[in-house]
Amino acid sequence: MRYPATSFQANSLFPIGVSLMKPVIHRYAAAILCVALLLVGCSQQGGAAAPSAAQQQAQAQAADAARDLDTYRQLLRIGNDQMAVSMGHDIISHYPGSAAAKEVQQTLPAIEQRYTAASEKNRLASLWLYQVSPMAGGTQSTATIVSSQPSGNDRVQLVLRRHTSWGQSVFLYGSKPGFVCHGNCVMAMTVDGKPVHIKVFAPPTGEPALMVVDDKGFIAMLQKAKKISMDVTFADGEKKQTLVYEVGGFDPAKWASVGKGKKK
Repeated sequence: MRYPATSFQANSLFPIGVSLMKPVIHRYAAAILCVALLLVGCSQQGGAAAPSAAQQQAQAQAADAARDLDTYRQLLRIGNDQMAVSMGHDIISHYPGSAAAKEVQQTLPAIEQRYTAASEKNRLASLWLYQVSPMAGGTQSTATIVSSQPSGNDRVQLVLRRHTSWGQSVFLYGSKPGFVCHGNCVMAMTVDGKPVHIKVFAPPTGEPALMVVDDKGFIAMLQKAKKISMDVTFADGEKKQTLVYEVGGFDPAKWASVGKGKKK
């Protein structure tokens, strides 16, 4: 009978089929695993959190601080203390605690001190006016400063003058009717906090002025002083006033010498 053979073949087909299916299943599982891993990777990349609004603001602020710090450094290199001080304070104010602010704080105090000193020096120098002009048949050179106190019409000029015919003189010049002074007067002064007295006189020609008797001594004193106060009495109502002069910016080199001609 051939049935056993047929049965054997039928029975033998099953194990053969099973052995063929195993590699297929393994390959299919591996493919699924690869796809899964790719999906996980894509999910991780695509799911990265975008910077928050606070982070974006912090990044922008850091960029601004770096840009301002670079400007501050450039201002220091070119010696523009005024702009450097302004920029330095802006950096410290707008970016407190930042690396830029810490760097600025290391240099700003010295720069600010230098700028303040230079500004004060320039301010004092600007209070003086130097002129050379014809005067009464000769040439005169003047250095003039106006009192900072009092104000208004009571402000009085302190004048250092050189004239080719009249020589050197120092005087106060105000507005009419001038000052109370009969003959030689003694004027009380304060020079940098120290009391001083000098002799003055009113010109006989009637100008609203007080002439300093010892002009050389006064100029020598002025060149060492920062502030001079003078007590005067105005003829208008015999009003007493203290005239204040910040003389620290006087520059002798700018007070031109005109020589001294023959007196007429």
